[in-house]
Amino acid sequence: MKHGRIIGFLLVLLGLLLAAPMPVLAGDVPLPHPVKAVKGSQCVEPVDTMRREHMNFLKHQRDDTLRGGIRGAKHSLRQCIDCHAIPDPKGASKDRTVGPFCTSCHEYAAVSIDCFQCHTAKAEDGGKQSSRWRHKAGGENLLSELRTHLQGSTKEARP
Repeated sequence: MKHGRIIGFLLVLLGLLLAAPMPVLAGDVPLPHPVKAVKGSQCVEPVDTMRREHMNFLKHQRDDTLRGGIRGAKHSLRQCIDCHAIPDPKGASKDRTVGPFCTSCHEYAAVSIDCFQCHTAKAEDGGKQSSRWRHKAGGENLLSELRTHLQGSTKEARP
């Protein structure tokens, strides 16, 4: 009877081990291979540094842009988009987009990015003005509306 319990316990243990996901299979997830940049031959930082630190570079650049009005610096989002945007793989648009470049790694790492909720993921080709400052519905220029609003508030605030 004692041997029966031991054999039963071993069978249950063996069943649990076989039913659980094997750690060996965890390595079978393919690593992402983001598309190469279309402009330039080298990034503003070494690749391994950009993989580890790009979010910090973008955060600091965001702060410099919002607080100091510094645009187009070494780690600007616009510069990333202009180099890494590729033709739309779905063919829905002729515009180049950075979506596939960013999502390949971010989906692999299960990291959500919110940059493109406000910013466009499309590159500015041919010197045409980007639509990143336009309302989706009305087409009004958001930047001029913001300037008008800010000028109006400073006039109202003065005695």
